[in-house]
Formats: sequence, C-alpha cells, structure tokens
Amino acid sequence: MTRILVADDDRTTRLLLTETLRGEKHTVVNASDGAEALKKLKAEKFDLVLLDVWMPKMNGLEVLAALRKTNKRPKIIVMTSDDTPETLLGAIREQAYQYLSKPVEPKALIALVRESLHKKEAPLPIEVISARPTWVELSVPCTLEAAERIEGFMAHLKGGLSEDVRRAVGQAFHELLLNGIEWGGKLDPKRKVRVSYLRAKRMLLYRIADPGPGFKFSEIEHAAISHNPDEPTKHDKIRQEKGLRPGGFGLVLTQANVDELLYNEAQNEVVFVKYLDEQETTQ
Repeated sequence: MTRILVADDDRTTRLLLTETLRGEKHTVVNASDGAEALKKLKAEKFDLVLLDVWMPKMNGLEVLAALRKTNKRPKIIVMTSDDTPETLLGAIREQAYQYLSKPVEPKALIALVRESLHKKEAPLPIEVISARPTWVELSVPCTLEAAERIEGFMAHLKGGLSEDVRRAVGQAFHELLLNGIEWGGKLDPKRKVRVSYLRAKRMLLYRIADPGPGFKFSEIEHAAISHNPDEPTKHDKIRQEKGLRPGGFGLVLTQANVDELLYNEAQNEVVFVKYLDEQETTQ
C-alpha cells in the first residue's frame, strides 16, 4: 500500500480526504497543522503528501521550504482556496509537485493522486525567475512531465477571466509550450524553456523562448501547417516516426485562439497576446 500524509487544519476536510483515499486502498496518516506535518515527514516515509497552505504553527509554504534540501522527499500536492499569484508562485518556488483547489472534489483528488503516484521519477525543479502578479517568469525543464505540472499551476493564474478566454489562452499556451519542449528542447531535461506571463489591465501576454536554433515552417514537415492538403494525416505519421505526440496543429489552434502571434527572426521565441474586453476583471 502507498502511504499518504494529509495535512490540513480543518477536521472536515481531513476526514473527507482520508475516507476518499482509504477507499482507494491507500494508507493515510493525518496532521492538523504544519509543524505536526513536518515532524511526521522527518520521522516517517510517505509516497505522497496533500498539504494545505494556510495552517497554524507553520503554513504549507514554510513546510515546503523546510523540506527543500531533504533527500528523497515525497511528491507534495498543495491544497488551498487561495489562488492568488503570490501563493501559487510560492508553491512553485518551493517545488510543490501540483496544485489542488479547495473545496476538494473527490473525483479530481483521485485522478490527481493516481497520476502523481504513477510517475515514479523525482520531478525536476522549475525555477521561478519573477513572481510578481503582473509578471511571472519561469525556467522549465524540457520534459513533458514538467510541462504538465506547469500547466496545472498556470491555469490558476487566469482568475477573473471568462471561461472562453481561459480555454482559448490555455489551448494556445499548451500547444506552443509543448512545441518548444519537443522541437526546440528535443525533450532533453538538461535544456530549459523560458516562459513569461504578463497580466495588464486589458491584455494577457505570453512569451515562450526555447533553447533550439529556430526553424522555418517550410522545413518542419511534422507540423499540420506544413502538410499537403491532399494528405491530411501525413504529418501525424511523420510525428509518430519522430517519437512526437499526436497532433501538430499548434500554430493552427493558436492563430484561432489569440489576437496577436509574433515570432522572432530565428523563430525560437514566440509571443502571443489576448486582449481583454471591459467585462473581464483584472487582478
């Protein structure tokens, strides 16, 4: 059985999480504050930790900081209803594995726990270069696992936006981030993609800079934009041969979802902009 530590000062939440996880045949240990959680983490071995952010005696971010230099620390999923940029970026900076919104939905909990336990490798660190709410900048290892983790966090930075804008921006970011990691970074964990997110009153701006030499669209036959209209699935066959994920419609989707799309001369850096209307709130 896997061992999971649930650390939350709210008794009702602890009981809900514990019963849900025990129903999945996990061994669950509880802690009611951050200090107790840290003590148990130092004394016992756990496969996964569900860690509330705002707890007495020691908050979740302080627990993460205390564990930063610990050898073989378990994967830690932070839980909070506080989705302010400062909290989210603090969790990334302290190398939290993933983020779970409260109140916790049991199905989402089970799916995230299964996914986290399935991936046995220790997560590579994501570096936080800037953590201002209006200017977020990250250095992300060129792995699909790191991309998935950072998308989970970045999705919560778009608070106050309509569902349509969140979905459009999320799809564009997903496609261009994976293109940078696959094409520019060659899925090499030693390489890094630099991601910037700027939030202004009337626009969102994303910049993705990959470590590759750049490209020309006419030279990348694995992209949907390059395929022959008479052979609409040809690029997917090429992607399979190259070991890339299915799809390759990144540019097509992005152009449809954003208002501005700009590449530098080498085309190893891309910026996209989504303008906000008066109904969209700002943080």
